[in-house]
Amino acid sequence: MFEYRAFLIKYAEIGVKGKNRYLFEDALVGQIANALKKIEGNYKVYKQPGRVFVEAGKGDIDYEGALNALKRVMGVLHICPVYIADTTELDKVYDEAVTYIGECYPSESFTFKVMAKRSNKKMPKTSPEISADIGGLILDNYGDRLTVNVKNPDKFITVELRDKAYIYSETIKGEGGMPIGTAGKAMCLLSGGIDSPVAAYMMARRGVKVEAVYFHAPPYTSERAKQKVVDLARLTARYAGNIKLYVVNFTDIQLAIYEKCPHDELTIIMRRYMMKIAEDLAKKDECFGLVTGESIGQVASQTMQSLLTTNAVCELPVYRPVICFDKQDIIDVSKRIGTFETSILPFEDCCTIFVAEHPVTKPLLSKIEKDEHKLDDVIEELYKKTIESIEIINCEPMEIE
Repeated sequence: MFEYRAFLIKYAEIGVKGKNRYLFEDALVGQIANALKKIEGNYKVYKQPGRVFVEAGKGDIDYEGALNALKRVMGVLHICPVYIADTTELDKVYDEAVTYIGECYPSESFTFKVMAKRSNKKMPKTSPEISADIGGLILDNYGDRLTVNVKNPDKFITVELRDKAYIYSETIKGEGGMPIGTAGKAMCLLSGGIDSPVAAYMMARRGVKVEAVYFHAPPYTSERAKQKVVDLARLTARYAGNIKLYVVNFTDIQLAIYEKCPHDELTIIMRRYMMKIAEDLAKKDECFGLVTGESIGQVASQTMQSLLTTNAVCELPVYRPVICFDKQDIIDVSKRIGTFETSILPFEDCCTIFVAEHPVTKPLLSKIEKDEHKLDDVIEELYKKTIESIEIINCEPMEIE
């Protein structure tokens, strides 16, 4: 296998930014460099107009590890393993391109098309002329197994002439989206289910820095259930970056709701208090909104009427990235990002313990608010106690073998 020691990184939406484009590019460069810190090798990350480059220094590198790390960096559209020739003299570039093909594909047969791009328009030849020259030389040297197909080639042989010649023939899909943090910060209500890690991932893909809150209900939920959520946060952090996880002991508030409020309204009222607590934490950390994994009609608490009722307690906007997804759509994403197998582990979360046999599906906000007044004599003290007992866990990306 040809030993690549550099990557050319392409981005999409960043390219249409205006005068502040450099801020997004700098964020992407920083996050690529951070993603490669734990990968074997010394990597230099730098930008050029429309591109970001990663070059490995001397010594051994973990090519597959570096590639996998780059695939998870938000903002990276495509990754191209690239050979860098330290010249822009056309004759030398031609020789380097022919040598590259011979070393990279010593025995394969395929069709190809050469695409040359030059940043210096004063070069003695145009891009189409350079493409034709390189294509002709490739045929001269490897015409017994390689043929030209300009309409539908097996491979595009690309030569970008910048300060040096960058030659590549493979394009690997990245995550796309926007660099983490360029769109602000949000607080995700993270359960042990399938949906909320996907919602967190999708917000991160749009450049949102994600924090998370989990509502724990010991002894009704076990430490294994809590660890499951920590693991989900760490798995999500592989894409979203480190996640600050707030673990809220919600037992006392749940028991008070169970004792004092109508049982068919348990889920809605508990959900409203979860949103209140999450919003308090979000405001404290200067987040711009809440994030949930709710999908319309999936369960009783996710009907349009129920969502209206839970939203009513919030001042911050509530973002629901999977609101119109079918369950299978969500499952497909969770499998791709590696959270599905952990999400389906059979450890209960606090919502499943205090669920009514026949929960209300079309709650009236006025009635819910009236019934919540039954908590007036205890809720202030319970709320204060709950906030004071919050545990904070810093969830770093989980390494997967």
